[in-house]
Amino acid sequence: MKRYSFKMKLKPGCAQEYKRRHENIWPELKQLLSNVGIQDYSIYVDKESHTLFATQKLSDSFDGEKLSEHPLMKKWWKYMADLMETNADYSPVCTELKEMFYME
Repeated sequence: MKRYSFKMKLKPGCAQEYKRRHENIWPELKQLLSNVGIQDYSIYVDKESHTLFATQKLSDSFDGEKLSEHPLMKKWWKYMADLMETNADYSPVCTELKEMFYME
């Protein structure tokens, strides 16, 4: 199991809607994320900078490319695109964060 963290950027004024949509995340998307090996997934927001910070645990068999090509993942990205900075394919602009300290 590998810990993975990244950041994304919300558009100003979109934090509440982002939270609402995730409170109602599609059950089939949750199942897909679990099936590809994502566990213990959390997203936090810095309200001043509109920066989202995400952390998750990935199984050794996790395949990010397979996930990014899945039609359901693409549908979710398009659904969320009006709230955040995205790439041309509607995937969120993500920046991987390097772990500097971990205490179990």
